[in-house]
Amino acid sequence: MKNKIIASLFCLGILGLPASLMMAQNISLFPVEQVTDMTLGLDEQLWNNIGKPGDKQALLAAVDHSLRYLNTPSAEKAYANYPVPGITRDRVRRSLIRFRTLLVNSRTPQELQAAVQREFILYQSVGNNSQGTVHFTGYFEPIYRASRVPTAEYRYPLYRKPSNFNSWKKPHPTRLELEGEDGLLGKKSPLSGYELVWLKDRLEAYLVQVQGSAKLILPDGKMMTVGYDGITDYPYVSLGKELINDGIFQPDELSLPVLIDYLQKNPEKLNVYIPRNNRYIFFRETNGAPAQGSIGVPVTAERSIATDKSIMPPGALALINTRIPYLNNGVMETRQVSRYVLDQDTGGAIKGAGRVDIFMGTGKQAGDRAGLISNTGELYYLLLKN
Repeated sequence: MKNKIIASLFCLGILGLPASLMMAQNISLFPVEQVTDMTLGLDEQLWNNIGKPGDKQALLAAVDHSLRYLNTPSAEKAYANYPVPGITRDRVRRSLIRFRTLLVNSRTPQELQAAVQREFILYQSVGNNSQGTVHFTGYFEPIYRASRVPTAEYRYPLYRKPSNFNSWKKPHPTRLELEGEDGLLGKKSPLSGYELVWLKDRLEAYLVQVQGSAKLILPDGKMMTVGYDGITDYPYVSLGKELINDGIFQPDELSLPVLIDYLQKNPEKLNVYIPRNNRYIFFRETNGAPAQGSIGVPVTAERSIATDKSIMPPGALALINTRIPYLNNGVMETRQVSRYVLDQDTGGAIKGAGRVDIFMGTGKQAGDRAGLISNTGELYYLLLKN
């Protein structure tokens, strides 16, 4: 990795590693010596900004969630053989505790940035090109209408994990075999009897699988929440990439809103493209609990990220530098942000050091914003110097 030179924001005193060495050792993170971006770590969203309330309390809650995770046997196991030198569960935990104190005591973004500069070092992701480039996307928790019983209106089920799932032979049944071409295989499905809830719209039912959780408004007005509970053994296939491969869209044309609009206008294409993704998600009712990440803690809007947990440190404090859309007087505009986040989730499409998914929250506006995120940037992890 080529070190960035000239002005130094964080005086770290630790040399970066050459790209050839990182690739040979399959190292996903390297300690940064010098950073030129003077806005890195200047997180203005934490404090009131242009009449809008800050989200410092949300970040503090996210930190507390990670601290709770780091005290579990699961965290101890995850860090037992973590491959990046210098990154241990104890150091990650101490870093979070100290950052929390700094966050509570800091009065401005500049004050927090200066404190982090003094006490922390950055470990940067090598990205998807060994030069730190990371592709950022967004995800969200949708809110849809649903029914606990099938009706002529509510026809598309979400399924519970079968009780005998662990004994299923591989390869697992395909999506086509589980739900049929049109999603209405019903009693002929191997999953018959494991229906959890039914939705009106096939695309909405599929998007719940993509996002991994949902809030569902039942006909009596009550709210039902569902969350991830298992998965069939197939790689994730993106509908968007399939549409691009078939020449329907160019890569720079496609976003989640565009994809949804296309499939709503061409509903017959659902039968073509949805069966191409054989990865099938099972759900459980979560009784009102917030959306949960893969490490078993709630995810926080704009403060939780999903990464590849086979190479990134679970529960750790991170810093993302990328562009995020915001609604401004009814118009969506994209802004460059430097944002402190917690690494608390993973995803089927989030593979390698060059992918990050940002949790954007719950509901339509969160979904609109999440669907527009497809930007490059950088990912750093923050660890105490001592």
